[in-house]
Amino acid sequence: MTDQRGLKPYDVDVTVDAGRDEVWEAVTQPAVLHQWFGWDYDGLDAEIKQIFVDEASLLAPERMGWADGSYLDVSGDDDRARVRVSREGAGPSSPERYDAIEEGWRAFLLQLRYLLSARPTGRRRTLYLTGETTGWQALSLAEGGWERFGPRVASTVNADGHLIVVAGRVPLDDPDAARTEVTVSTFGLDDAAFEGLREEWTKRWAPLAATAEVTTATDPSPDN
Repeated sequence: MTDQRGLKPYDVDVTVDAGRDEVWEAVTQPAVLHQWFGWDYDGLDAEIKQIFVDEASLLAPERMGWADGSYLDVSGDDDRARVRVSREGAGPSSPERYDAIEEGWRAFLLQLRYLLSARPTGRRRTLYLTGETTGWQALSLAEGGWERFGPRVASTVNADGHLIVVAGRVPLDDPDAARTEVTVSTFGLDDAAFEGLREEWTKRWAPLAATAEVTTATDPSPDN
């Protein structure tokens, strides 16, 4: 059992326009998890298997848990469902304290909500942009319409219909540059269209962020 004394507790949830059974399938079946969880890199399949197959324990209908004291619950009815991820912990719970797992769940739950509410067609392919920049520079990647999900995470759908999720190590309103991650989720693109999009976003991201990188499915995960 993981020592929980220093862990930050958190409680994050989203409401999805899909029935409880469909949502539960989306958080337990690897093929569907690949459509929303994380971002593409050469180890995503193994990461999904480790987290959701090897390490997760099914504790009750529509509930799973992990050794660090975290839980994922799905509740609702045939039309709408709530996905809640929480973690027990005795550490400081101040919103100023950054926790990578908490902020990761915020970003990933937005991607799950988009998948099941917008219902895009085709295989998801992502661009994962990383580097040192400010929140306002990252948010300049798309015009307006940003939805905040806590102080460090925001999302929007751009004019091309791609979901963009920005996640910062510091609050997005902080004037100082810090590690920032941008996940662009696309669906149904062929190789040529996706390569063109990768080149476009690489050119856009490079002048905004120090140590800028763009990761796709064939690349290793960037250093954190």
